[in-house]
Amino acid sequence: MKNIVLTAMAASAVLVSCGTVQSLVQNTFPYTTNVLVSTGVPADKEVSSTATATNVQTWFGGNNNALIKDVRISDAKISVASPSGGNLSAFKTIKIYVSSSGTGERLIASRSNISTNSSSMSLDLNDTGFLDNIVKSSGLTVRTVYELKNQTSSDMNIKVALNFSSVPAK
Repeated sequence: MKNIVLTAMAASAVLVSCGTVQSLVQNTFPYTTNVLVSTGVPADKEVSSTATATNVQTWFGGNNNALIKDVRISDAKISVASPSGGNLSAFKTIKIYVSSSGTGERLIASRSNISTNSSSMSLDLNDTGFLDNIVKSSGLTVRTVYELKNQTSSDMNIKVALNFSSVPAK
């Protein structure tokens, strides 16, 4: 009985330490951008806004030899940056795409049938597989596509916050 208890305790310690080591070596790289939704944007029409992800390029340097692998989208959120007290009720759908020089565009996060009066919201992540070739290439571009239910009464700035995760390549 004593051996069973000691074995169980040792196995638990090993499992906990493996999880700790994995969380220490796993990296998360944030990316944020603002999207201007102006009062002239018509309802029920898809509108697109594109931004170059320079801060992600700073980490990876457009370097295919960067010592990371298994890059995935781990989190995607939108929130109202301005006006103060604004909410997302005007939005019908939102989609986030990534691409880079020489790669095709990939849908990484989206939300349809938005019905919230909140000022922020998590997006549904698309299982896009690994994004190594996109994130490690130069010229990473993030494109936000949205559709409104109705026109906004004032200009609105929406903050798009993405987190990419990776593990060391060696």
